Amino acid sequence: MATARPVVTIYQHDDPTKKASTTPMPHVLMGPLRPDIVRFVFSNVIKNRRHPNAVKPKAGYEYAAASWGTGRAVSRIPRVPGGGTHRAGQGAFGNMCRGGGMAHCLKTWRRWHRKVNRTQRRHAVASALAASSLVPLVMARGHRIGEFPEIPMVVTDGIQSCTKTKQAAEFLNSIGCEAEMKRVREGKKIRAGKGKARNQRRHKKAVGPLVIYNEDNGIERAFRNLLGVETMRATRLNILRLAPGGQFGRLLIWTESAFKKLQEIYGTWRSGAPMKKGYTLPHAAMENADIARIINSNEVQSVLRPKLEAPKRFPRKINPLKNKEVMRKLNPYVRPVVSPEEVAKKKAERKAGKKEHNKKYKKGPDTFYKTMMRAFETKKPEAKDEPAGEEEDE
Repeated sequence: MATARPVVTIYQHDDPTKKASTTPMPHVLMGPLRPDIVRFVFSNVIKNRRHPNAVKPKAGYEYAAASWGTGRAVSRIPRVPGGGTHRAGQGAFGNMCRGGGMAHCLKTWRRWHRKVNRTQRRHAVASALAASSLVPLVMARGHRIGEFPEIPMVVTDGIQSCTKTKQAAEFLNSIGCEAEMKRVREGKKIRAGKGKARNQRRHKKAVGPLVIYNEDNGIERAFRNLLGVETMRATRLNILRLAPGGQFGRLLIWTESAFKKLQEIYGTWRSGAPMKKGYTLPHAAMENADIARIINSNEVQSVLRPKLEAPKRFPRKINPLKNKEVMRKLNPYVRPVVSPEEVAKKKAERKAGKKEHNKKYKKGPDTFYKTMMRAFETKKPEAKDEPAGEEEDE
């Protein structure tokens, strides 16, 4: 609401440099942004496009397999009978076996589709339309709109009679879509993984602009072959196209009659939606979302209580007679300052005294400890001397 303009310029479709007229901004484009509703509705609505599928009921069970029972030092899983091949004796049926059944396989009676409330769907479409009129959100989605004269972009109804793809491409380039179309062309890539072999999912394509018209006089045929470009009727707005991937802010190009049709469809916040029974545009929870500005305003600050001062906190008292660090802060001269020369001198004296002590008291093997330990050493037995005359007597 704060970034909306009161009027929107309508440009000539054949010469976008010329302005045809102006029109008031529809109320639906000034509504609140609800990305939560858009994501919820998109994720549920897109599930309704799925077709129920399942695996074959007998898949993995088409063998005459039977368990070998106990006593053969193998598991009791059913095994394929026969011999002479690799398949004989292999496990079957189990989901842990090669070629076995699938665990928790898909069933056709799964809850594939979702029901979404009609009012929620309408809120999501209204929010996606409002997001498409904000330049920051359109740029955040990746669209190249640097050369666009205005967002939302509205052109005259002459483009609805365009029937040639060449004319449609020239029209997009003339309104400033050249960089956007280049991004879309470069964004076509081959899908990674096995998905490239399934259905028509081989290529991943970037999402380009969405052209919204009121009457199809050939515009569908002209734009259908342009990569990334889609068309949609103003009375058939769809959340799947307005917010691909559940993210709003898609680049929209309006025709004059389609843009004016929005006011007829959605009306105002007071009148309700004339073409949607029982529906009223959602109201913003806050007129101004700038919380800091609201809190700091004079109206709010004038009724608030004055700011409380923090209580004084006194530090814990420490006895300096027990704590040397505190004493040093109180009396820096309590410890005499020693110069580096004196420190080196004392270190040399301690070293010399240690050498003198070792020289005097540590005498190698004559120290007290080593002398004491020699008493416990085992001595080798001495050889006895035999008498010299014994052999002669014999």
